Amino acid sequence: MKPAEVRAMSDEELKNRLLELKKEQFNLRFQKAAGQLENTARIRQVRRDIARIKTEMTARRKKQREKAA
Repeated sequence: MKPAEVRAMSDEELKNRLLELKKEQFNLRFQKAAGQLENTARIRQVRRDIARIKTEMTARRKKQREKAA
C-alpha cells in the first residue's frame, strides 16, 4: 500500500483497513510460530502498512485540532 493510497481513503476506510491488517498480523504471527508461514516478507509489509495508516490518522486528527483552535 502506497502513501498516496492511504491519503485517498476516508476516515472510515482507514479504520476498517487498520482492523483488517491487525487481524492479518495476528494470523501471520501464529503461522510463524507454527512454522507454516511461507512468505516471511509479508509480516514486514503488514507492519509498515499499519504504521502508514496510523501516521495518516494522527496527521488528520492534528489537522482537525488546529482547525478547531
